[in-house]
Amino acid sequence: MKILIDAGHGPATYGKRTPDGRMREFHFNAAVAEEVKKRLAAEGYTVLFSHQADRDVPLVERTRFANRTGADLLVSIHANAAGTGGYNAAEGIECFVYPAAPARTRKFGELLQNSLVVSTRRKNRGLKTADFAMLRDTSMPAVLVECGFMTNKQEAALLQSTEYRKRCARAITFAITCMEI
Repeated sequence: MKILIDAGHGPATYGKRTPDGRMREFHFNAAVAEEVKKRLAAEGYTVLFSHQADRDVPLVERTRFANRTGADLLVSIHANAAGTGGYNAAEGIECFVYPAAPARTRKFGELLQNSLVVSTRRKNRGLKTADFAMLRDTSMPAVLVECGFMTNKQEAALLQSTEYRKRCARAITFAITCMEI
């Protein structure tokens, strides 16, 4: 089975960082993506990345690549943010699917949401729908995950920790290996 992992945003995407500037979102996303790849490869999956460590890959390029690969599933990994300034109280895990996503994609989204909540022990914000390019413009089942808020001081510290990143990767890997595609 071929899995496409997208470490959302790029290393230089403006504004995608903790309020104190200590962590860029891409650093979390890419670390989790690498761990997921390692775990899935050990299980015999083929894993491809739509992102690159040295440049911000435009969304249209990511979605075209995803569609060319013939991947069976896409997971886009993110860290969330709320508000326009400093830290705030927004917290938790949420996953997104496209509003018109088929039932099997919604089923995978629910499995992924539950897996992340159990693994991280963070607040369950639920499975939601959104018109995001990685969900709308790709041809395979696709789920975008938000693994915690960079704008919540406690969750920002977790997002920077190796152990939390591994928890997220284990949860994503578990959901993928349990999903019947």
